[in-house]
Amino acid sequence: MMGAHHAMTGAAAWIAVTATAGHGLGLFPVTPTGTIAGALLCAGAALLPDADHGSATIAQSVPLLGKVVTSGISRASGGHRHGLHSLLAVACVWILATGLGLLVWQPSGWSQPISVGPAAMTAITVAFAAKALKLARWWSLAWLIGLAVAAFIALYAPEQQAWFVICVALGYAVHLLGDFLTTGGLPLLWPWVPKPPRFWRRVPLLKRIWTSGGYMALPVLGNAGSLREWILLIPVSLYAAYGVAYAALAAANAHLPALGF
Repeated sequence: MMGAHHAMTGAAAWIAVTATAGHGLGLFPVTPTGTIAGALLCAGAALLPDADHGSATIAQSVPLLGKVVTSGISRASGGHRHGLHSLLAVACVWILATGLGLLVWQPSGWSQPISVGPAAMTAITVAFAAKALKLARWWSLAWLIGLAVAAFIALYAPEQQAWFVICVALGYAVHLLGDFLTTGGLPLLWPWVPKPPRFWRRVPLLKRIWTSGGYMALPVLGNAGSLREWILLIPVSLYAAYGVAYAALAAANAHLPALGF
């Protein structure tokens, strides 16, 4: 999938998991503020696996440094669609996000401790989302949006941090799902990349599901950026926009009609 499409599916996934007003599963209910901020955070987290790609959104985030960081990550993980695109990476992201949640600071004169780790991660991922979703034309504005969202949650809505780990891990996993649905596939079991038996590689349909290189896929979307992918993103984008608008109006004590799923 393309970067902006990953971000949009991340936002939609957060709304689907958390919304309780008839347009979501309500598995992890949050406040309207949590819906909006979480959608941005999940959208940004859905870009993180492409930190192994030198041309991805993340690589452009900071002049020179972004390229250096993504290049180093790419070498360490084996290249694009290797280590960062595996189930092991999802587990590591969950552990990392949990560890960041333990980083707190209690300033004198402030009633509650500030979650410094989640705030930093929120600022970074929301900035990525703002740029990928074209909410900001320039990176400077994207970083301002990220810092503003992170500061607001850390200082004035610390209870929202309860969903931080789930949000980051969900966004990351949704990225892998998107790539799994394309012909490129994923090394899901990396660093173990088992190769299919010879008979498997002789069947045209089967060899697209488990490739000779050991990658696994369910390529219903075809190649990344295909027409099918663009068509899928139309309802996904509308759904995400509806969910955010519903939450924004709910925060202002107004309501859109529920979809009634």
